Amino acid sequence: MAPPPVIRLHPDDSVVIARTALLPGAPVADNVAAAQRVPAGHKVAVRPIRKGEPIRRYGQIIGFAAADIGLGEHVHTQNCEMGDFAKDYAYGVDAKPTEMIEPPATFQGIVRPDGRVATRNYIGILTSVNCSAHVASVVADMFRRNPMTGHDPLADFPNVDGVVALTHKTGCGMTQDEPLRLLRRTLSGYARHPNFSHVIVLGLGCEVNQIGGLMEEQRLAGRLRGMDIQTMGGSRKTVAAGVDFVKEVLAESNRVSRQAVPASHLTVALQCGGSDGYSGVSANPALGAASDLIVRHGGTVILSETPETYGAEHLLTRRAVSPEIGRKLVDLMHWWEEYTKREGAEMNANPSPGNKAGGLTTILEKSLGAMAKAGSTNLVDVVRYAEDVIARGFVFMDTPGYDPVAATGQVAGGANVVCFTTGRGSVFGCKPAPSIKLATNTPMYRHIEDDMDVNCGTILDGDETVQQCGERIFELILRVASGEPTKSELFDFGAAEFAPWVLGATM
Repeated sequence: MAPPPVIRLHPDDSVVIARTALLPGAPVADNVAAAQRVPAGHKVAVRPIRKGEPIRRYGQIIGFAAADIGLGEHVHTQNCEMGDFAKDYAYGVDAKPTEMIEPPATFQGIVRPDGRVATRNYIGILTSVNCSAHVASVVADMFRRNPMTGHDPLADFPNVDGVVALTHKTGCGMTQDEPLRLLRRTLSGYARHPNFSHVIVLGLGCEVNQIGGLMEEQRLAGRLRGMDIQTMGGSRKTVAAGVDFVKEVLAESNRVSRQAVPASHLTVALQCGGSDGYSGVSANPALGAASDLIVRHGGTVILSETPETYGAEHLLTRRAVSPEIGRKLVDLMHWWEEYTKREGAEMNANPSPGNKAGGLTTILEKSLGAMAKAGSTNLVDVVRYAEDVIARGFVFMDTPGYDPVAATGQVAGGANVVCFTTGRGSVFGCKPAPSIKLATNTPMYRHIEDDMDVNCGTILDGDETVQQCGERIFELILRVASGEPTKSELFDFGAAEFAPWVLGATM
């Protein structure tokens, strides 16, 4: 039997979601028909909503009626707007013991000498400044397989996943306080990442972000080797030295093997991008179900994108293990309110045009759907951008909503797998961590199947439940962590997407 034409998410909701495009007269509820065409993934009113009244989805406020809205009318930017409302943070009232699964699941990981577990085995080339970006890329390209000739410089090193250059657009012309500390914290997180067997950092020599300062501040001496173009005698000599470094460590990097390790060694970054009206119905809740399984097996999940949690933070504070943890999240929201005000922006500048075309109207609606990725377990910690994630369980990291910047912070914090939901069709990789792409709907999945790893549109199609899809995602995470390549890895995504958060003025 075909699923109904609309999706009701909560009994208190004043809107339902169009499963497919609705024509005028299509039934949407008892004695309610669509008054006009409603695009797939968009909202339609199932009760009269007076101007100024709250509009509810997920049982929560997603905005307020900008005009009277009649039965069956399309609810979107033309008649729904932001507004203030009281939030009850109720710190910790919904926190409860997590039912752990024993024995935990396992995956085939790479155990480093310090006991940390890698899911991939790369050699990394970091840059202290944009001025050394080209040189770093040339070094990495010397070890890239040639698709025309088939020549593979790493053919004799099958346990090395690649040599990757992670370049960026900053490192100089910046203030030497929090912006510099944040960049160094990010680079340090990558330098220490277990998915890198060896790391070199290349600089120019005269930049603000001096390699010596980076290594001293972040205590990286002995962990990575540094060299700068000016000291080495120019670009060509630096490339030669970089190539020599990689050749020197290749044999050692290759001497690894995978072994069964518990899923407690998983740290999974939760991301969404190119979201649509289905994101909070299919892929995000399914990833939330997988997140609960990861936590119950002893692992960690990292939710981020603070501006895309705005308006839903009161639901996370209820799950905080302490008032202090809950207040850290609320303080972040206040910082972002001040930050956007200072920059002449507003929090509701998000959703993006693509999000709105897909049916998302306000940041409140987007946030409520986005937070579903984190499942239902306790919020155990709140950390700064690119800060080491130490706690086990559900952790929140402060990041912008821009996906590459957010994921860069999560991987710097220790994420060894990325799960990325999308409704419009974002393509993304995040070396050195594998990135799993989750499609919210079947038409998009089929349209760009070469980029998508999981079709969560099966939930909308009535073929499986959220929990069943979540279990399927969890099993894929275990396989990917064991070495199975993702679609983005097969297309060599992941180096260009490295994007540290740039704070402060460019001088």
